[in-house]
Amino acid sequence: MRIFSCLLTLSAAMLIVSACSTTHSAKVLSPDENIEVQFFIDNDGQAAYTIYHKGQSVIDTSYLGFEFTNLPPIGKNLRIVRTSKKAQSEKWEMPWGEQRLVNNTYNELDVVLQEESETQRFFSIAFRVYNDGVGFRYSFPKQDAMDEVLIADEKTQFNLTGDHTCWWIPGDWDIYEHLYNKSLFSEIDALSKRNHPNLAQTYIPVNAVNTPVTMKTNEGLYLSFHEAALVNYSGLTLEIDTDNMSMRSNLVGSENHKHKVKVSTPFSTPWRTIQIAEKAGDLIESKLIVNLNEPNKLGDVSWIKPTKYVGIWWEMHLGKSTWDYAATQDMSTYIGAKPHGKHGATTENTKRYIDFAAANGIGAVLVEGWNTGWEYWIGTDDREGIFDFVTPYPDYNVDELVYYAKTKGVRLIMHHETSAAVTTYEQQLDTAYAFMQHHGMDMVKTGYVGTIIPKGEYHHGQWMVNHYMNVLQTAANYKVAVNSHEPIKATGLRRTYPNDVSREGLRGQEFNAWATDGGNPPSHLPTVAFTRMLAGPIDFTPGIFNIKMDPYRPDNQINTTLAQQLALYVVIYSPLQMAADLPEHYDGHPAFQFIRDVGVDWEKSIVLNGEVGQYVTIARQERNSERWFVGSITNEESRDITISTDFLKPNVKYKATIYADGDDAHWDNNPTSYKIDSLVVDSESELNLSLAPGGGVAISFIQQNN
Repeated sequence: MRIFSCLLTLSAAMLIVSACSTTHSAKVLSPDENIEVQFFIDNDGQAAYTIYHKGQSVIDTSYLGFEFTNLPPIGKNLRIVRTSKKAQSEKWEMPWGEQRLVNNTYNELDVVLQEESETQRFFSIAFRVYNDGVGFRYSFPKQDAMDEVLIADEKTQFNLTGDHTCWWIPGDWDIYEHLYNKSLFSEIDALSKRNHPNLAQTYIPVNAVNTPVTMKTNEGLYLSFHEAALVNYSGLTLEIDTDNMSMRSNLVGSENHKHKVKVSTPFSTPWRTIQIAEKAGDLIESKLIVNLNEPNKLGDVSWIKPTKYVGIWWEMHLGKSTWDYAATQDMSTYIGAKPHGKHGATTENTKRYIDFAAANGIGAVLVEGWNTGWEYWIGTDDREGIFDFVTPYPDYNVDELVYYAKTKGVRLIMHHETSAAVTTYEQQLDTAYAFMQHHGMDMVKTGYVGTIIPKGEYHHGQWMVNHYMNVLQTAANYKVAVNSHEPIKATGLRRTYPNDVSREGLRGQEFNAWATDGGNPPSHLPTVAFTRMLAGPIDFTPGIFNIKMDPYRPDNQINTTLAQQLALYVVIYSPLQMAADLPEHYDGHPAFQFIRDVGVDWEKSIVLNGEVGQYVTIARQERNSERWFVGSITNEESRDITISTDFLKPNVKYKATIYADGDDAHWDNNPTSYKIDSLVVDSESELNLSLAPGGGVAISFIQQNN
């Protein structure tokens, strides 16, 4: 990978601002000088910070500290030992992503603090200030007074300057699959979301929100709070104090011990991040989260290939077929077991999907339910040893299918559903990934449905954070890319480990098939684009054409138009994009041409317009190509928008093929009404687009030869 860097230095990249203990404050500005962070020690010796944007307070005085179970807390009686600043500007290249080149330009303030006490413990806080926000983290060096550190919680505050409008999900320790709520900060009530009939597991101990949580101030400024580089630590939730308009870190814990994080010095925490934007779309374009992660540690990752895929998945959610093979009670063998006849992952059915993928230029096929154990996988605490990841059902011939797919130029995507029996999976990791490597499979979808085994651990706690990292590193050893479901949130680690290609981590498409609450409302995805998507790529599985799901799910439906399902391939980013519907619903359908054409790996991405929860329009240029694609989606409201095509190459003609809502389209009343128009445009054109309620528009721009 080529790295383009031009390190900007201030006195050899490090300027010592103060080296004496009489200093009580320091500040640092963003490169464009619009954002200012002020750090200071108050009269009680407490460390605090404030943040300003163009002179207006964004984060009021907020205090910093730690609580431990094996040590006295760190909070008061601190002094500044020294401060230093540095500035850096570089461009680095994404091996895959929303854009090829990423600008990583920031000013950093490092503050070394020490207790004025007998132990004289010391640590540092680094503030990196970008034009699009701020990241800060704590670092503890090796020292006699701190060896093994058991953290009960951070005391990191984010004190707001008003009762902002917020888009949030509860601070659930086990799952992110909640619908987003819109409310004033003072009205956040996560505890009312504790019981949900459609969640396999959920635990919400306090009134807290998960991150990213996005806000809009009365002055029209957009803020989003998250974390970056989550490694060997617990996931961050933000506890809500509605009386004081304040949030405080509340780390995900465990029932097995009093501490929430166990580390040894030296260590650094994840970065605590605040994205700041004058336009909602600037939040999406921000690369603050990935920039705060370390560069690629894997070396050559040319084996990671973004792709579209189809698969044996949606048909199980519809009830057309099943993951399990037979109603057998003998787990020792499936030989002789009488199949019930609805098993989806058969050799014959998989070949059908391979043939469809090959005929339509789709690169891969996902197969779920291929391995034994699905008869027992949920609804019991005795899930240890149910699955292994090398033993297929009798009607699934791995060797034959791998060979067949190869002859068709199609890859098979492995599926590892662990049923959250994580100890079982850990014991089999090397065996499972060696099996994949032997069969030439370089992508895996992992799953963790259910309560975690070992009992007492949660999906978002330190134990599982370390497990997810173990999976990534093991997969990398076998040159396998990982798409994780029921995951820990994305925090930009895809920069460091590019095989971390996509995650679920939200209420996905499948909820439309079987949820009892009406499925995902039309406002869901225009909200997700400005919240969950800020964390990283999403495996949302778009492309459902059979909106009403006839004849399988008469009481459920997709709450979008067909045109919006096309637009999602551009709006909701992932380097793996599934054409999720059944092949028979695509055969002969003119709108399927957009799915054939649309890219998955991008040279650049531009947000043309948008408001959180209402609508968003994104243009993306395909990498190594002059082809552009635009997707626009709206909530329950119809919308007329005008977009300029000035992102196109000047003095070049393009054929624009527009897949739009029909004149009578409506997400509920007439969701499959669509129209396809073509016209020639250039960089000086404007397009007037009409989006139906719950609708969208998808456009391909193909350069003309003359």
